[in-house]
Formats: sequence, structure tokens, C-alpha cells
Amino acid sequence: MSLEVAVAAPFKARAQDRLGQGEFVVALSLEREWFSPDQAKRLVDVAVGRGLLASEDGDLVLQFDPAEVTVPEGFVPDESVLREQSTFESALDAIVAAGVEKQRAVAAINERQRALAVTIEAAAVLYAREQGATVDRLAADVREDLGAATDEETADDGADPTDVDDPGAA
Repeated sequence: MSLEVAVAAPFKARAQDRLGQGEFVVALSLEREWFSPDQAKRLVDVAVGRGLLASEDGDLVLQFDPAEVTVPEGFVPDESVLREQSTFESALDAIVAAGVEKQRAVAAINERQRALAVTIEAAAVLYAREQGATVDRLAADVREDLGAATDEETADDGADPTDVDDPGAA
């Protein structure tokens, strides 16, 4: 939650849902003194990756309602917000936010991974969707990763997909 608070703070202070990236960085680094300018830029990358911000025409556009976030008096975000979460962690957070107990979610994800013989990320996205969690961006990432893995396997086996044992050929 502290990531959402850190991202929302500059927008709330200016009562806007769109800020220039420089303005956002200045708000976090110079005005609030929460991060160095480089760390504030890193926060932008993490927030865009998590779907909290979108970059449009050089501006950062908030992708959630800042009114839903309270910036507590004396709040200072932990530097851990600068760490990008894995696809699995992001899916798990979405599942928990949808009301599923974390331990139950992890057990269900592990079961799907075993049953379907898919990556943990794919299993997490599948379970998240079953629970009604919004994971469209994560699903796209998983599809892309699965496609890349399939392309690598095809290239690695060296077989021509048109080579088949056809007893009538020759």
C-alpha cells in the first residue's frame, strides 16, 4: 500500500490526475524529500510496471482514484517500494486484494501449477482470474513469456516442423 500512497501524494497535493514526469520527480525528491531524483525516477518505472501510472505524451497519468488513498501525517515510504515485484508477487497481491487469504491463495496456485504443468506465474494469473482479480497486464506478460519460451524450445530442438514420418513419402 505504501507504493500507492507514494505515487498518489504528488497528485493529491496538486489536486490533479496528470503531472509531468519532472514535476512528479521534483515533488517526491525536493519537496517531500522522500527519494533522490534517481530513486523517484525508479519509482515511476515501478509504478508504470504495476499499472498505477501510465505515461501519455510525456505526462504521468494516475490509473487509480487518489481519493481512495490517504497520505498519513508524517508518512515516509520505505525504499522497498522501489523494488519491482515479480509477476507472481503482483498476482498474489491482486488475489489477496480480492479477498482471498494469502496462504490459501499460495496453496491453490501451487496446486494449479502441478495439475496444469505450467509456470508459477501462469498458475497465479489463472487463479487470480478465477477469483475475480484484475490481472490483465500480468496475463499479457505471462502470455509473452510463454510465447518466448515456446519459440526458444522450437529453435533449440532443431527439428523442422514440416519433417514428419510419412510412410508414403520418398
